[in-house]
Amino acid sequence: MTLERSPLVEQHQALDASLVEFGGWEMPIAYPSGTINEHLACRRGAAMFDVSHLGSVRITGDGAFDRLQTTLTNDLRKITPGRAQYTHLLDAHDASVLDDIIVWWHPRADGDPDVFDVMPNASNTDDVVAALGGIETTHDRAVIAVQGPEAKTVLATVFPEAAATGRFRVTHCDWHGAPCVVAGTGYTGEPGVEIAVPAASAGSLWDALIGAGITPAGLGARDTLRLESALPLHGQELGRGITSLQADLGWVVAWEKPTFIGKDAALSERSDGVTRRLFGIATDGRRPARTGCTVLVNGVAVGKVTSGNFSPILGHGIALAFLPPTTAEGDLVDIDVRGKTLAGRVVATPFV
Repeated sequence: MTLERSPLVEQHQALDASLVEFGGWEMPIAYPSGTINEHLACRRGAAMFDVSHLGSVRITGDGAFDRLQTTLTNDLRKITPGRAQYTHLLDAHDASVLDDIIVWWHPRADGDPDVFDVMPNASNTDDVVAALGGIETTHDRAVIAVQGPEAKTVLATVFPEAAATGRFRVTHCDWHGAPCVVAGTGYTGEPGVEIAVPAASAGSLWDALIGAGITPAGLGARDTLRLESALPLHGQELGRGITSLQADLGWVVAWEKPTFIGKDAALSERSDGVTRRLFGIATDGRRPARTGCTVLVNGVAVGKVTSGNFSPILGHGIALAFLPPTTAEGDLVDIDVRGKTLAGRVVATPFV
């Protein structure tokens, strides 16, 4: 199998990044400083991530708004051009979340056509094109996420127009003549932006950000950061057999819309009540639970861990798990980790 490669692969190689397969792409999992240092740089300063493996599908022209509005769960009427929105694509039969998506609605002048960039997960781009149409533009650009409490301050020294992009806003700006689309989004729980830059200009932007002192971070840190922030990962907290309601993301569903794919099945589940729901679990010590571990109460299996890891900020293990909907914050649980019992308690999320 031939892996896709980011336009920034030479930059990663020059920094001695550890490259791994992810979603059909060869991507950096970590740099020599290590995942924990990269994680802390994002929480305390500024870090940047190559997320070019994420899909991009451009949908434009007459009917684009209606196509998105009648396919995806959220309500585009809640936003306007120049904003971004989180939404779901559901299975028509059981309301499983086929993908969770960010829609970037480009700013436009009066009379201009609508332009949307639909940003699916790497492995789901073909499914999104099948559901929505549009033109895939994934290979025309790189996407660099600049994240952290100091992210915009440092970015402003290099690319001030991008740094001025507000939370869940979308702007157009040029990097030395290369047209970029910037969204005030991310996947770390920290403020920042994601910059879609033409592939040919991506290396120069990356190098400038390195020169400004922003720490390069890999997908390992991106995963621990999103887990601390209790953000779902497709294939673990979302996917086949998992609905928006089970993932505690019912707010993403605009129930009042006349139609969207999977609406009838979603309404049926809402009426009947979910049989499980996503909860956070904290464990003592550095040893974490892992994906697939069984959660027990009084020796009886009640659920499965979907994601687990060590939290660099909290200094102990954290996990997300599907548990009975009657579970409450403060409940004590045990987690079977390779035949050994790890004690935990149900806690509020986000963890950080």
